[in-house]
Amino acid sequence: MSVWSTCGAVPCPVPPFPPSSATGPKGPRMHLRNRNIGRYDIPALVRRLPDLGAFVQPSKSGEDSIDFSQPEAVKLLNRALMLSDYGLDHWDFPEAHLCPPVPGRADYLHHMADLLSTATGGKVPEGPAVRVLDVGVGATAIYPIVGIVEYGWSFVGCDISKDSLASSASIVASNPMLQGQLECRHQPHAERKFAGIVVPSERFAFTMCNPPFHASAQEAMAGTMRKTRNLKGRKTRRPMLNFGGVSDELICEGGEGQFIQALIEESRDHAAQVMWFSTLVSKRSHMKVFYAALNAMGPKEVKTMPMGTGNKSTRILAWTFLSKEERETWFEKEPQSGS
Repeated sequence: MSVWSTCGAVPCPVPPFPPSSATGPKGPRMHLRNRNIGRYDIPALVRRLPDLGAFVQPSKSGEDSIDFSQPEAVKLLNRALMLSDYGLDHWDFPEAHLCPPVPGRADYLHHMADLLSTATGGKVPEGPAVRVLDVGVGATAIYPIVGIVEYGWSFVGCDISKDSLASSASIVASNPMLQGQLECRHQPHAERKFAGIVVPSERFAFTMCNPPFHASAQEAMAGTMRKTRNLKGRKTRRPMLNFGGVSDELICEGGEGQFIQALIEESRDHAAQVMWFSTLVSKRSHMKVFYAALNAMGPKEVKTMPMGTGNKSTRILAWTFLSKEERETWFEKEPQSGS
């Protein structure tokens, strides 16, 4: 199957494949192909999901806005975006699970699409022959959904939580456009990232991961209090987790630093099966340690791609063990699945 097949179930209002991202005085902003690069069309979103209307309030400038300090408001806003902008029929998940901010998650996919295009003459490869592994797919299947709708890619999503996998599978089952494009796999060993998931016969154009970034519940709560103060402009004694999140989505032993170091170390075992390994890195202070770990692995190339949405700046760390020549011939080979 050609990697240049036409895809995109919902037309994107942004011209295809312009320069990757805008940059403002405070750093990187949203990717130029992001469907939500402008202000939210609140009235249109409310028409698509009327329940959102209860959380619409005027901003200081008098424009419609959303109370982002309310978890239910955040979930409804992102559901409205998935239904309105990405064409889904249904997008819901148990209340205990993390609600991802759709624009920021979409940016990760767009930057990885640009990275793939460096091996294909500047044209982003599309279609199901482009296989992606989402490490920690979660309960919302957010990355596979965006990748399928925008580029027609196919995904394997793994997670240590069977409940999360069941939720993602339910979302796929209730949206015909997603069916056959996402395979969910259970990872029974929390300390492993690729082992037991990536089988010897398969290849992935890239892997992606949004790792848990806290080492403890106390650290997670402190982060939530800071976020709430930023949103409301005042202190609060009883902060709410405005992006939700069960413990394995927010917390892991050693936090983000230990998780990503394990990801880097394990990637070497699958060097020939993946064109690009990647992960989000929330804490810039960790980068020096990650660069040192990668240097010990001997990759052919390492990329750091800054991202910025809303008040948050983050970055994608990507690395490959394949030469430029090997990457340029990657899509000439037939894609290999795990079946």
